[in-house]
Amino acid sequence: MTASADLVPAGSFCGRLIAACPDSWTAYTRHPFVAGMADGSLPEPAFRHYLAQDYLFLIHFARAYALAAHKADTLDDMRYAAGTLSALIDTEMKLHVQYCAGWGMTEAEMAAVPEDPACVAYTRFVLDRGHAGDLLDLYAALAPCVVGYGVIGERLAADPATLRGEANPYEAWIAVYAGEDYREVVRNSIAQMDRLAVRRGGDARFDDLACTFRQATDLEVGFWQMGLDAAGR
Repeated sequence: MTASADLVPAGSFCGRLIAACPDSWTAYTRHPFVAGMADGSLPEPAFRHYLAQDYLFLIHFARAYALAAHKADTLDDMRYAAGTLSALIDTEMKLHVQYCAGWGMTEAEMAAVPEDPACVAYTRFVLDRGHAGDLLDLYAALAPCVVGYGVIGERLAADPATLRGEANPYEAWIAVYAGEDYREVVRNSIAQMDRLAVRRGGDARFDDLACTFRQATDLEVGFWQMGLDAAGR
């Protein structure tokens, strides 16, 4: 399964990473959790658990971009990482809290939720790859989330089978990740990886980077499954 050729060019470094793990990418982008958002059948407890854990996830994601700024060896790379960090903590976190308020969830409640093992596994893997490797290793671990959400949002928004209107409580989530603002985030992330791959020997290290990308993608699968499992408790 390949990503959208429009959003993720096949010849881009990220497109090649996706092509190197087709089974994991399909399991992630077409997970039953995603299918449940498309047709509105996802149990609300599953989505609520996901939203609370995603709040915690975003905090660790911000830490990863702070680490990226530290790992950067050019001012442009520092600016990119710092800009993303600022967007996460100053904009996206606020938007997430506002969105969750519509589901009756307060920021204080989400901050107090115990971190699910699936969230721990994913976020610590990303940070570990960043600490142990270089900037390209870190972005290979971050890419499945950044790029994958855009691919999922685009596909669901374009699919005529996706339930529309008030009958689908998840339509707003789909709209965010299918929107032009998020598409620009994805395009910038892909371009940054392309630049780093040239400067940091991406082709020579492709197999190792593909392994990191696949592992992070598998952990994304676990993050979706976490929500479904919580709904069944």
